[in-house]
Amino acid sequence: MKAKSGDFVLPGDVLGVSEEFVPSEWTYEEEGKIKSLVVGTVSIDEKNKKISIIPKTGTPPLLEVGKPILGEVADIRGQRASIKINKIKGEERDLVTSFVGGIHISQAQRGYLGKLTEAFRIGDIVQGKVTKIIGLDNVDLTTAEDDMGVLKAMCTNCRHYMVKIGKNEVQCLNCGRKEKRKLSANYEG
Repeated sequence: MKAKSGDFVLPGDVLGVSEEFVPSEWTYEEEGKIKSLVVGTVSIDEKNKKISIIPKTGTPPLLEVGKPILGEVADIRGQRASIKINKIKGEERDLVTSFVGGIHISQAQRGYLGKLTEAFRIGDIVQGKVTKIIGLDNVDLTTAEDDMGVLKAMCTNCRHYMVKIGKNEVQCLNCGRKEKRKLSANYEG
């Protein structure tokens, strides 16, 4: 099924295929199909081969390159940390769908970082900035700026939140464990 300009659609409705169109505002690509993120009307730009949605309701925030996000470290494997993106910083409404972002070791901080676990641990709350978006599960993030990084660090021993004791060091008040992190200048612990 191919949508036409003016068609009314709901979130998740298939609008077309990626061989024919490029996803634009309020759309995303999943397994070669372009889908709607929101309730609205289809708008097709035939000249540029872009398909977008004109929202019919109050619009939730849209994940875009350059926007700061808040998320939780879900996994760390090798040189990449997976971040469950919870919301866009400064926006009251949640995102319309969940996104998973990744921070490569080269984007964690300025300068050399030996192991990614010296910057993040599973369960940490982080603030990052979107650098690239390709679909729902391929969002690249950076935390290399001073106000980006871990906002709340979770102790790997007892899972309590930790307090800042140095530029990039935190300590658990529950068990006394000290750990390194790439801390945001706005660390909340």
